[in-house]
Amino acid sequence: VQLQASGGGLVQAGDSLRLSCTASAHTFGSYAMGWFRQAPGKEREFVAAISRSGGSTSYADSVKGRFTIFRDNAKNTVYLQMNSLKPEDTAVYYCAQARGSYIYIQVGDYGYWGQGTQVTVSS
Repeated sequence: VQLQASGGGLVQAGDSLRLSCTASAHTFGSYAMGWFRQAPGKEREFVAAISRSGGSTSYADSVKGRFTIFRDNAKNTVYLQMNSLKPEDTAVYYCAQARGSYIYIQVGDYGYWGQGTQVTVSS
């Protein structure tokens, strides 16, 4: 499975960005997906996850109410809509495919990872 993430960039605080992640496998709809991020000098952290159907989602407290994860299984794509961005959101964002179908928030629950896309939020 190959995951291709895109949509990152340099924005100002308060702006919005939408990240996309497209999977190569036709089994995309069978697995939960997640977004993680990693800032310089920090560990990779959970941002958001979505079940295989899209009916269930979970968010880190730091992004709840600002970020939305959703998916289009017909397009093998998961999205992360990021609104009201803050400088502390600056990181490399990674999409990942889970080993199962529901909601997972641990790095170890994901078996495939995209290459990452840089998000930089200036104050």
